[in-house]
Amino acid sequence: MTTHAPSTPNPSLRKFAVIGNPVAHSRSPFIHQAFAAQTGMSLVYDRLCAPLDNFAGTVKHFFADGGVGLNVTVPFKEQAWQTAQDGLSERARVAGAVNTLWMQDGQLKGCNTDGIGLLNDLERQGQNLAGKRILLVGAGGAAKGVVLPLLETGCARLHVVNRTVEKATALQTAMTDAAPRYTASLSAGGLDSAEGHWDIIINATSSSIDDKAPALKGAHFAPNALGYDMFYATRPTAFMRWAKDAGAAQVCDGLGMLVGQAAVSFQIWNGVLPDVAPVLAALRAQLHAAQ
Repeated sequence: MTTHAPSTPNPSLRKFAVIGNPVAHSRSPFIHQAFAAQTGMSLVYDRLCAPLDNFAGTVKHFFADGGVGLNVTVPFKEQAWQTAQDGLSERARVAGAVNTLWMQDGQLKGCNTDGIGLLNDLERQGQNLAGKRILLVGAGGAAKGVVLPLLETGCARLHVVNRTVEKATALQTAMTDAAPRYTASLSAGGLDSAEGHWDIIINATSSSIDDKAPALKGAHFAPNALGYDMFYATRPTAFMRWAKDAGAAQVCDGLGMLVGQAAVSFQIWNGVLPDVAPVLAALRAQLHAAQ
């Protein structure tokens, strides 16, 4: 994907934010300020809590007020896709969800960097996904952004489960329509269809915000399996604790994914890809200090 850094008359006053609801817990300001320091750039990065019924209006006001870029988090990634419909990257178009917004030549643009962030973090965890059996829990915006990148790794099977079966099967249909070559390896169903032995189970739901784990009856971890929660916290999440008790050899949260996807967003906005490792280490230390 070819991207261009947005132009602005005064780089020292460039404004960015993460938009969501809730958003007070977000570490995105720390991450992007660290990226800016690393690359010698000046920026302002805030948290923006949008009303659940006025996401599009909040986005419009942000950019009209001189904003340059927005990261999009729960629960607005699908709404962001609709809002940026005329300016979607190929990655975002296929995903049906957007986590990065910016203005370019007067047009709102949208991309999805979640998949790259997840795959890079799984690689850091020593995971080779080729031939693996993967269970993806959730079918919302967070899940949509990672389905195609996961399939592209050559995994043997990707099964998407969701509390609302229709959302999972709709995601499956949309993805196989967009990439029919993966029809045989992608399946979907309700939480009660999670039964089996999985090499990787990924929680893409927001359940950990409420310190709860999805009810995955019959789901088991294969030997040397990984339980991965896209959410992160100062202590192991409810999903990580469940995964450990259920036999996962390795568990981790989504902090590395968060920093990884943020780095690609930063590159889209600023034309330079920052180094993830020192920022991830600093953020992890900050979270440990807050325990």
